[in-house]
Amino acid sequence: MSYGLSYAGADSEYDGSEVFLFGAGYDHTACFKAGAREGPDAIRRASYNFEEMHFEHGIDQYFPEIHDYGNVDDFFLPEDMISEVGFTVKPAINDGKFIVAIGGEHSVSAPIVTSFPKDISVISIDAHLDSRDEYLGTPHSHACIMRRAAEHVGMDNVYVIGARAMGAEELEHEHPMPFFSSYEVMETGIEKIMKTVLDSVKNEKIYLTLDIDGIDPAYAPGTGTPEPFGLTPMDVKKIINMAGDRMCGFDVMEVCPPYDPSGITSILASRLVNEAIAVHGKSLG
Repeated sequence: MSYGLSYAGADSEYDGSEVFLFGAGYDHTACFKAGAREGPDAIRRASYNFEEMHFEHGIDQYFPEIHDYGNVDDFFLPEDMISEVGFTVKPAINDGKFIVAIGGEHSVSAPIVTSFPKDISVISIDAHLDSRDEYLGTPHSHACIMRRAAEHVGMDNVYVIGARAMGAEELEHEHPMPFFSSYEVMETGIEKIMKTVLDSVKNEKIYLTLDIDGIDPAYAPGTGTPEPFGLTPMDVKKIINMAGDRMCGFDVMEVCPPYDPSGITSILASRLVNEAIAVHGKSLG
């Protein structure tokens, strides 16, 4: 574990916290632009940009109580990363903490999901389906995370929102990943799409994972695999709010600071972390 700047407002010790936040700067399966290893610290720095009051939610940034664990140790092999992330997050899950993770490439989300009991659903906001059995010789690539999630919780409990780039083998798979494209979101509206997703998944509790490339690169250019025609930040805000008290955790992955010279992507990622924490805070009363 490495220590550095803590997330803004994360002043609580572990035992007194409702939210367990940690970073994982892993990007060794990146297949286009590397640099997501710098994401956790950039997102933390950006967190100091915001007012302490979430006026639309009527709560303060210091509620609920947040514990920032720091960053997990970096390893080269994905198997070692998986073991380290699982070792870090599973006790917090067992203690009933609301999990917030900042990455790092999307492969980090897989060991978080598999550390939960199998009674959760996983909703991914992503430009890609990430549903390959393996990619570039490994089943632990960032292109496989939703396949690993489906193996853990079942195909009835996974959904991708915002997809617009996928391989033929993913669409022709024996068990294709259920998804709504960004084009469908634009035509139908995110509220109707999200309602359909929430009604479709079988398990009540939801782990919501955000690959920042799910958002259009006009808003979030600093990512490893940018894809045009994406969701808007307001779409994602509405998804978080509609997930509401069903959320048991949230992550934001694939922020790539070397390709984000203005810092706008890290700022957006941090604001969406704040949104998820605020929504969870409201659920605590």
